[in-house]
This record gives sequence, structure tokens and C-alpha cells, in this order.
Amino acid sequence: MFDSLYPRLKALAEGPRAEAALAAVAFAESSFFPIPPDVLLAPMALAKPARAWRYALIATVASVIGGMLGYAIGAMLFDTVGQWLVNLYGYGAKVEALKQTYAQWGWLVILIKGLTPIPYKLVTIVSGLLGYNFPLFVALSIVTRGARFFMVAGALHWFGEPLRAAMERNFAAVLGGFAALVVAGFVIAIKVF
Repeated sequence: MFDSLYPRLKALAEGPRAEAALAAVAFAESSFFPIPPDVLLAPMALAKPARAWRYALIATVASVIGGMLGYAIGAMLFDTVGQWLVNLYGYGAKVEALKQTYAQWGWLVILIKGLTPIPYKLVTIVSGLLGYNFPLFVALSIVTRGARFFMVAGALHWFGEPLRAAMERNFAAVLGGFAALVVAGFVIAIKVF
């Protein structure tokens, strides 16, 4: 199964719809989708290292716009969609603690959580739910998501050839490692957030 997945991801990354797919995944991940955009960003940057910075910019802009939708879900739709998403990720009982944390450390929460594998949609929805300062939320989102995607793009730009060789040799192990990071992010989020 994994042997056929890598060529498909590589073909998408090299194809004409790659940037649109990256933007769609980055947008959706910031508001409701569980898969991080790194799944597309990595093969795209490996396929075309000279465009790694462009791809990081696309992921950043789409992620911030998706974060605005997540904020709106928290602010306007928490009783329906927002509460369902928060409960889905196991945070229903932690909303009061989050309110207290945000009152004092909201800016730090947004910056740190935006860099980690912890699902960013939780940050965006909770920020909207708690009425966090919207312009500051957007500015912090630009900083944290930009830092994350540009660090990934930089690593892939400078160390792309060994990473590409590793992915081609054993895509299942690379994908398993990435999946482990995502799962660890969810576990950390449940314990810490």
C-alpha cells in the first residue's frame, strides 16, 4: 500500500494542481481537517527544491486564512460545530481551564502550539470561543505558521537530497515516523492544552 502511495504523492507534488492541493489542505487543517499540510509540503519541496519557499508561503497564507475560519467556528458556531470538534479531540472538559490559560498566556499558547504537531485547529477554535483579540490572533498566526512552514521548507531545501533518498528507499518508515509525530501531537495536546 505504501509503495503505491509515495509515487502518487510525488506525482501530485510535481503536477499542475500541487499548489492548489497544498493550499486546500493547509486551509482545512487550521479549521477542521486532521491531516497537516506537511504531508504535501514535504514531497513538493523535495520534487522542486527551488520552489520550497513559495510552497511555504502558500501553506502559511492558506493556514492563516483557515485559522480565521476556525476562529469564526469558535466565536459563532461553538454550540454546534465548535463544540463537536472540541469534544472530538477530547477537550470538552478542559474549556474552563483553557479560558484561564488564555486570559494570561493566550499569545504564548498561539505561538507555541502553532509550531508543534498539536492540531492548530484547536488553537483557532478556542481563540474564537474565548474572544481572543482577532487582529493579534491573525498576527500571531502569521508568525507561528510562517515559522513552522518556512523551517520545514528550509530543511527540505538544504537537506532535500538525503531526505528524498530516504523517502524513496523506505517510504513506509518515513510515513510511519510522520504519523507518530502527528499522534504524539494529539496525545501532547490532550495532556497539556
